[in-house]
Amino acid sequence: MDTAFLDNYRWLARYNRWMNQRLYAACEPLGDEERQRQRGAFFGSIHHTLTHLLLADRLWLYRFASQQTRFAALDAAELAFPPGVDYVSVNAYPHWAELQHARDSLDERIEQWLAEMAPDFLTSTMVYSNTKGVQRAHPAWQAMAHFFNHQTHHRGQTTTLLMQAGVDVGVTDLVALL
Repeated sequence: MDTAFLDNYRWLARYNRWMNQRLYAACEPLGDEERQRQRGAFFGSIHHTLTHLLLADRLWLYRFASQQTRFAALDAAELAFPPGVDYVSVNAYPHWAELQHARDSLDERIEQWLAEMAPDFLTSTMVYSNTKGVQRAHPAWQAMAHFFNHQTHHRGQTTTLLMQAGVDVGVTDLVALL
């Protein structure tokens, strides 16, 4: 079976990890006060925007892990949110080191998941409930496209917040990974 479709998502996972490493490295010198400073963004601060992104990634990985295809790299029980936490819980990772470790671990897991994924998973139908309880069903490749697009969207917001703090992340274009 042709793996070009799947290879595209594997490439996006590499980009995701590479860009997150660069983004977190750019955030490191700011210190907690600057990372948590309210800057008028949708999630307020750099820290909270990155927390949302991590939680949303976990939510989508939980959905992928809950399909009929089982993945060794994705354990639905590990990805499930603790009571009182959802994908907008800004205090889920209050400490920078904890957030950074969780991001690194999740990015590694995403790459492992895609490494083990069979190409036919992408054309399978995903069935899940969204955060409002509405039942959804669509091809897995569409959810994968959203998963990676959502990451890029919020990293773009974060680079703007970093520029407001005087930090230039540099080139963030996908083609820079080539």
